[in-house]
Amino acid sequence: MRYLVVTAHPDDADYAIGGSVAVWVANGHEVIYLICTKGEAGLNSPEVNVEFAQTIRTDEQNTAAAILGVSQVEFLDYPDGILQASLELRRDITRVIRSTRPDVVVTSDPLAVFYGNYINHPDHRAVGEATLAAVFPSACTANIFPELLKEGLLPHCVKEVYIFWPSDPNLYIDISAVIDRKISALRAHHSQVGGYDIEADVRRVAAEVGKPKGMSYAEAFRRLVLSQ
Repeated sequence: MRYLVVTAHPDDADYAIGGSVAVWVANGHEVIYLICTKGEAGLNSPEVNVEFAQTIRTDEQNTAAAILGVSQVEFLDYPDGILQASLELRRDITRVIRSTRPDVVVTSDPLAVFYGNYINHPDHRAVGEATLAAVFPSACTANIFPELLKEGLLPHCVKEVYIFWPSDPNLYIDISAVIDRKISALRAHHSQVGGYDIEADVRRVAAEVGKPKGMSYAEAFRRLVLSQ
């Protein structure tokens, strides 16, 4: 199977589902990342040049993806921090779905405005909304974005969607055997993890997710099996 993971920023996938990615790869599946920004706002200093920040964050993401076994990393060039679920973004995601032809598309929950006392980044919501619209109806309908047909990109119907950070999960993936690899991938994001060791936080969150299912460490999804 082929999984296409669509996120807003470098490190989103590794934080949210790095363990699942490692499990999929270990089971012989292919994983592709599509990241809609280059994460320049993540270096929160007016003294940091935008192009330099983009280089740092894309290099970190490529290193982290290699640790997890991701076969391909693609970046779009939307500005970080002000992403919107525009028709342009939907078309660009549709283009990648049609070109890579995944069985499963994985993205963030567009309905999650906050988690507890944490306000979910609006870029995450925008990417989730645009990705779901790209999966259906755009990717599988010939006369939506007909310019893609002129590029030789025929319609493609995705079989399943996995939504990460969901409010109502129905799929849990046991990442106990690969949690060390997830931690290693996150440590590759040096500009984000800074001077603190993220291992304790990663293990705590994964243990909380896995406990109700009898798993030492897990990640959760809302799985949609599409009837297209």
